[in-house]
Order: sequence, then C-alpha cells, then structure tokens
Amino acid sequence: MTVSTGAPLSAPEALTVLGALVLVLARWLPGRWRGPAALGSGALLVGSVAVLALTGPRWQLAPVVGAAVVAGAFALAGWRARRSGRTPRRAPRWAALPGSVVCVALVVAGPVAAWAFPVPDFPEPTGRFPVGTRTLEWSVSAAGPARGNETHRAKERSRTGEREKGSRPLVVQLWYPAGRSEGDDRRAPYLGRTEAEARTVSAALADYSGVPGFLLDGLPRARTHAVPGAPVAEDGGPFPLVLFSPGLGGVRTQNTAWAEELASHGYVVAAVDHPYDSAAVVLSDGRILRTRVTATGDPAKDEALAVRWTRTRAADLRAVLTRLERMGSGGADGPLAGRLDTGKAAVTGHSIGGAAALVAAREDARFDAVVDLDGFPHGTTGGRFEQPVLALTQEIGPDTDPDYLPRLTRVLESGEATNYRLTVPGAAHLTFTDAPLYLPPVPGVVGSLGRTESTRITADATRAFLDATLRGSPGDLRSALAAHGEVTVHRPGGVR
Repeated sequence: MTVSTGAPLSAPEALTVLGALVLVLARWLPGRWRGPAALGSGALLVGSVAVLALTGPRWQLAPVVGAAVVAGAFALAGWRARRSGRTPRRAPRWAALPGSVVCVALVVAGPVAAWAFPVPDFPEPTGRFPVGTRTLEWSVSAAGPARGNETHRAKERSRTGEREKGSRPLVVQLWYPAGRSEGDDRRAPYLGRTEAEARTVSAALADYSGVPGFLLDGLPRARTHAVPGAPVAEDGGPFPLVLFSPGLGGVRTQNTAWAEELASHGYVVAAVDHPYDSAAVVLSDGRILRTRVTATGDPAKDEALAVRWTRTRAADLRAVLTRLERMGSGGADGPLAGRLDTGKAAVTGHSIGGAAALVAAREDARFDAVVDLDGFPHGTTGGRFEQPVLALTQEIGPDTDPDYLPRLTRVLESGEATNYRLTVPGAAHLTFTDAPLYLPPVPGVVGSLGRTESTRITADATRAFLDATLRGSPGDLRSALAAHGEVTVHRPGGVR
C-alpha cells in the first residue's frame, strides 16, 4: 500500500508521470532521439505502473496512464511500420499539436489532483514525549439524556443486535505520552485500528459528505505519528485528561494532528465515536453502526434535533469520564491505570461536539475547562457557567450567521471564570480539524491558512489555554492567544 511520504507523489508515481510526459513529447523530438526516448519512457512506464499495481494505485494517476496509452499507441504503430519495412505515417504538425496538448494536460492533471487530494502527511509533534495510541470499547447505560426516543432505540437494539438492555456502545481512542519502544516505526493508521476499518470509515465519511468515495481514498493510506500499544511514559505523570467530541457525522480521529500534539506535551486525549451519529462506528465484533442524524429542512425541528443530539453526546462524554476515572485511580485495568489525572480534566469538541462539551461541563463539575472549536451552542444558554471556556471561531458577522455570536457571547458572559473567544483570521469551519491536510486548499472549505498552519494554530491555542487552566502555568494567556488572532476576554462582570 502507498503511504504518505510528505510529497504529493510517491517515487513510482513520479516516475509514471515522467515516463508519460516523455512519451507524449517524444513525437516532437529530432528523429534520432525520437525512438530511444519513446523506448526508454515506455520501459520506465511499464516498471513504475507494475510497482503501483502491487502497492495500490491511486485514482489521480488515471489521466496520466490514459495519456500514456494514447501516446504509446501512436509510437507502437510507427515502430510496427518500421519493422515491416514500411515508412511510418505521421500526422501533420497542425493535426498532432492539439492531441499532444490534450495529452500533456492529462499528464499534468495527475500531479495537480494528487496535490489537491493528497495522502495526508501529519505534522511531527513538537513535545518531548513520543505518542502512543490505544482504542477502547465500552458498553454504557443509555439512561437519561442519552436514551432518546425509546421506540427508536428499541428498534435500533433489535436491528444491530445490542444484547444488553439500554446499552450504548462507545468506542474511545486514546492518544497519550509514550515511552520509547521497539514499535516506534509501526505508526497507526489514520481512520481506524486496521486498514479495513479505515477504508470503511473513509467510505462512510465520503457518503455522509455527499462526495464520491474515490476522492478520499488517500485517507486509509495515511499513517499518523502515534504508535499503537506503545508503553505509557514512565516520567512526567500523572497526565491531565482532554475529552473530545467530533463534529456532526464526524469520527473520533478527525482531529488526530491536534490530539498528537497535545499528547506529545503531556496530555491524554480521549476522543469519542458517538454511535448512530458518527459517520461509521466499527465495533470489535464486526458490527458497523451508521449515522442516523439527518436534517429535516425545518429550522425549528432541526434545532430541536440538534439539542437532543447535543445532550446525547454530553451524556456520552460524562460516561467516558466516569470510566477513565476508574482507570486513573487504578480501580479498573487499562493502559493508563494509575497514570491518568482525571482531577484535571477538560472537555472539548468541534462543531456540535463543541456544543456538547459546553453542555457536559454545565451538567458536570468534574470538568475543569472547556474548549469549543467553532461550535454553535445548542439548547439553553441561561444559568451560571463555572469552568473557564476557550472558544475558537472563524470570522463570523451578522451577514454570515446572525445567531451564532449572540448565543456564544451569552454563554461566555454567564461564566464565573474568565472566558476567551479567539477569532482566527482566514479560518473556515473545517480549519479546526484535520481536513486542511487532505482536502483542496479552497478558502471557503478549509480556510486560507495552509495545511500545516491550520493544525498548528488550533493545537497551540488549545495547549496555551490548557496549560493555564489545568496546570496553572504562569504567563499572560491573552497574549499567548493573541498570537493567533483577535481575542475577546469575558470576565465575570464584563467584557475586556
């Protein structure tokens, strides 16, 4: 399988492009060079395409190979004519030129498509710790807000084969500070525990987004920097906990670059797949739980649904914290038993996951801080908010979303702690995820900050806030945040 090398094209892919380009242009070389160039480029193409066939070809190379086939057919016809003693018939220049231009355009389209939809290359974490990852799976009670419509839940349990009455399966992935191990070169797949799971999730994300699945075929090929099952670092702990809820239809790995950066600086990140909400949740027994969240088109009904989904996610986050508390105290087996400081816990999320983080913190004082990554607050905004909040947003005005900032401001102004809103210039909604690493750099989709800068800003701002609120690190938090955008500070009793 082809994996990311940090460049848009792997070596065999680059050789395929080179061979196709030379083959197309051979027709315009002087006669004495024409044959050797066609022969050499043809041999190069055969070898590189054979390697790609074994390692896994990408769709971006299809136009390149197509152009090579057309050019090769004309070159082969001339070679056969010479072998038979006939004079090869060559098209006049005025007729051959348009065909060559089209073939060159097809060859160029391959690298352009690979650049627009690359295999994501994750930035190297900057902290002192290597990063390990493990995936846990629990069955928790679906009581309370997570219960939802009982008739619907009963049908779902029957359809999916849930055996425990009222149970809700949760898949949680941990990124944590790791020690050195022999498996340091065995990097984890991006979207799942296995390549098969990654392909399933990639296809589900494409289906949920309404795009052809082949456009995201680079995701299952990606490798992160985390080592599966690496031993926990022996020094520096116990480590503060950061829970994460993805966006609507999103999956637990959607902020991997962010999670790895935090883990390398001594945090444990626990990201949750929400069943029937995440695009696809692959369970250890082979079941696949597809998303059931759909909009109706009616604003009032959709807001009511969003409130229910948000409360369900908040209940999931609280259940995960309870489980990890047992592990952190040594009361339950697990990779971080006795190494996890759940007395210093932040709850975070992107989009509706950010809204869920706000609800979870309002309902549960065990959370000490909140990070909302461009999440519109759903549900009530009344009441006091005890924990400090950091909200990262794109530039939003009354013309783009007249309700977003007023609702978010009411939440931030209701706090008993100092709260912050960081407006990141050039950001879009997906800037605060891994999407800039693998989607085309279209400002309206992923912002205009660039692939690596987007993930760096999100991680650096989050870490500055967590260092101040969970670790009590000295320094001017406002100045640290202001390095990344415009900061609004909401203090108890007024905005500064």
